[in-house]
Amino acid sequence: MEKMLLSQREFFNTNETKQISFRVDQLQKLKQALKESEELLFEAIYIDFKKSPHETYTSEFALVYHDIDEAVKKTKRWSKPKRVRTDLLNFPARSYIVPEPLGNVLIIGAWNLPYLTSLAPLVAAIAGGNTVVIKPSEIAKNTSVAMQKVLSAAFKDNYIHVVEGGIPETTELLNHKFDKIFFTGSTPVGKIVYQAASKKLIPVTLELGGKSPVFITKSCNLKRTVQRLIWAKFLNAGQACTAPDFFMVDKVIKQQFLELAKQEIIKANYSVENDNYVQIVDRKNYDRVLALIDPGKVYFGGKTNEKDRIIEPTILDNVSFDDAIMQEEIFGPILPVIEYDNIDEILGKVKALPKPLACYIYTESGEEKRKMLNELSFGGGAINESHMHVANSNLPFGGIGNSGIGSYHGEFGFKTFSHFKGIIDKPTWFELRLKYAPYSATKLKWIKRLFR
Repeated sequence: MEKMLLSQREFFNTNETKQISFRVDQLQKLKQALKESEELLFEAIYIDFKKSPHETYTSEFALVYHDIDEAVKKTKRWSKPKRVRTDLLNFPARSYIVPEPLGNVLIIGAWNLPYLTSLAPLVAAIAGGNTVVIKPSEIAKNTSVAMQKVLSAAFKDNYIHVVEGGIPETTELLNHKFDKIFFTGSTPVGKIVYQAASKKLIPVTLELGGKSPVFITKSCNLKRTVQRLIWAKFLNAGQACTAPDFFMVDKVIKQQFLELAKQEIIKANYSVENDNYVQIVDRKNYDRVLALIDPGKVYFGGKTNEKDRIIEPTILDNVSFDDAIMQEEIFGPILPVIEYDNIDEILGKVKALPKPLACYIYTESGEEKRKMLNELSFGGGAINESHMHVANSNLPFGGIGNSGIGSYHGEFGFKTFSHFKGIIDKPTWFELRLKYAPYSATKLKWIKRLFR
């Protein structure tokens, strides 16, 4: 591994990755490699999740291809030095900010959306001009094998290298010096990555998770709210970091919400055979999610298939903040409903929880929108929608507090994998004598004025 990392550092020091033409060529090569290997990649993820090509494309590859196309068009513009105003103290001079690649970066992907969480950061790292080591999640083992096969065929190891394996391999990687670590996964593992990086002063971006709350007020368009939320909750069987986690519903409309939600699930007819549902990734996670279902609170669903690791869409009613399902991120197809009748009281309870990656507010009231956006802190989210903020590359995607550090997508991804050098470029034909001795009261007076 040390030999491989040395080869990447040596290649980076040739300055080839800094050339805009090289970056664009590599982005186009990546898209071509993925396009030519779609069948292989679709087959691999079906083995891991029983995920259909339709859902794989819409929830993973469509976003990656969009990121590539945008980076191909805009990397040149993103990479240009930016002129900024020069203060009077430095007159006469020009001031500008110069983006530069960080160097050799490590990307650790997640298992739930294995292609998206490994390849979207890769696009940003390539656009930034870096060399890359990718460690896909070993939990989705077939997609890991497929990515290694595709990327190793398309790129030399001294530029992009895929490391397969589990905890030992990840631990070994974290023992080495990188110029950046980008991690997507759980908060507990994120803390381990952060601690390892801190020992070598490696900057990190952590894309974590958390319990993303949903507020459903009595002013909402209830039919549309249910339609959008049921799709968002059970996409990928709830195995998504931005999945709506728990639903707080105004007591005035709760019964109506429950019935409409039930009917929407029936209408969707979720099943692997219908290409709109997936299995839980492994037995460990199947058992974990199953343990969160309180049989006494099941309003709808609850059936399971242990052999195929299927848990059908399940609604829990009369849930409280003390229940087991409220003590951890669900990451599965369970929809817990908490009734409320006082918005300030429920806001207080949510604010007492760790800051989530996402928050979704369903209301037609401008006052309620402003109140909740003003009072709640979260990574990103949506009003009268769920998940879809992730698809807009003009928005930063990232968490806050326990849900993450830093952001990416679009230009934000380029910035994540770049350093911005501040430069003063001063001519030699003039020199202001204020900074030189001998000092005087008059010089100090002028310095104070110039610093205002």
